[in-house]
Amino acid sequence: MATERLPMRQIREILRLRRQQALSVRETARALGVSVGVVSKTASRAQKAGITWAVAETMTDAALEERMYGRPAGPSDDRPRPDPVYLHTELRRPGVTLEVLHLEYLERHPTGLRYTAFCDVYRRWRATTSVTMRQVHKAGEKCFVDYSGKTPSYVDPQTGQPVPVELFVAVLGASNFTYAEATLSQKVQDFVQAHVHALAYFGGVPAMWVPDQLKSAVVVACRYEPGIQRTYAEFAAHYDSAVVPARPYKPRDKAKVEAAVQVVQRWILARLRNETFFSLESLNRRIRELLEELNDRPMKKLGGISRRQLFERVERAALRPLPSAAYEYADWHQKTLNSDYHVEVDKHWYSAPYRLAHQEVWARVTAQTVELLHRGDRVASHRRSSVLYKHTTDPAHMPEAHRRHAAGPEGVLRWAESVGPMATAMVQRLLDANPVREQGWRSARGLQRIGEKYGAARTEQACGSALRFGARSYKPVERLLALGREGVGSHDGDAAAEAGIQHENVRGPDYYN
Repeated sequence: MATERLPMRQIREILRLRRQQALSVRETARALGVSVGVVSKTASRAQKAGITWAVAETMTDAALEERMYGRPAGPSDDRPRPDPVYLHTELRRPGVTLEVLHLEYLERHPTGLRYTAFCDVYRRWRATTSVTMRQVHKAGEKCFVDYSGKTPSYVDPQTGQPVPVELFVAVLGASNFTYAEATLSQKVQDFVQAHVHALAYFGGVPAMWVPDQLKSAVVVACRYEPGIQRTYAEFAAHYDSAVVPARPYKPRDKAKVEAAVQVVQRWILARLRNETFFSLESLNRRIRELLEELNDRPMKKLGGISRRQLFERVERAALRPLPSAAYEYADWHQKTLNSDYHVEVDKHWYSAPYRLAHQEVWARVTAQTVELLHRGDRVASHRRSSVLYKHTTDPAHMPEAHRRHAAGPEGVLRWAESVGPMATAMVQRLLDANPVREQGWRSARGLQRIGEKYGAARTEQACGSALRFGARSYKPVERLLALGREGVGSHDGDAAAEAGIQHENVRGPDYYN
């Protein structure tokens, strides 16, 4: 078996000690910790190649090795070589390995390179590129997002002053397909809305989002279990994806978007430097035009393929489909229900079930609605109101007594109409009989209370009798019902009165004739 070749550093030391220091073979071997035979063969090979120490000092390791040992034999030139750019692209697909690609290569070229030589071709190509493969990005797996440190601006047409804005950048891991958009700020609403626009541009949903730990994405910074901002987490859940922030102070976790930000700064932001815009919309229209050019530009290090071509080839099919409806932005606020079972949202008060008074609820606020959730369950939903310092109350949230009180005279009249015309007429008389409507309403409420106690049929009959007596209070109705004489004054009641009481101790009117 052939002995392993010495490192070039030791070969140079052998030449220096033998030629310059004039040490013997044994002394040189003892100084370097190698065998006498190795020293002898190395010195002999150098002498045959005509290499002195003076010549060796001026030569590089590669040139010296080639002069002494000749060029290493490579694989046979007549065997087809694999395309390393194609291998690099295919390895980004989920589940694809060099072994799988080698088997496919042998199906096309049965006499081609064996597995080790096949892998060497790819690894030597990788070594010639400046890209350091610290991460392996699978298609459809991750989308990296960040804001650019360098920002664009537009001119306010009213004041003529420049308005600085933020530059949002998102990039898909496997294809480098990039999205960029100017936003007014880095606040949660602008941050999440930019994500929604990015998904519309991509036409699909990645499995994970990788932001850094800015406040719009993370409320509790942590290396292992960061606390995701509530709205951002809801956005991710709506699209069935997850948020996996980069670790604090670990920019290599999102190196993909760091590079994408630099590319956007050079190919989009730099080209805007001499252009003037008078609205955010016009600025974003121009950014979109330059973005299309950026994604269509060939990437030299990947064999001239563009980001868009790589996206269509590798990543589009791996993205999850978009839901039928885009995410509607919502703010979340933790509130405590007041004793009047209302919570304040933007200086307007909204009701929740009275049983939750003094308990904590979450308010989910969109542009159109306000939803209140207790322990994850929605307990109230209201249309959002822009009227300040007013209340929006759902009667179903009120206790029965509060609901009746809030209904006012109209509520009592609705009850009376459900009982019958006599009850309606009685309530109307009570309301009209009192100069102060509040007083008449309270009397009518008393009639409603006893009516619910004795039932609709008896109450209707008692109201008819009280009306014939000219009653202007609910008390006569109450007495009639309590005595069971609600039919007095009606035709049936008169006939009953004429018949008298039937009992063995009652003589009746005929006794006196």
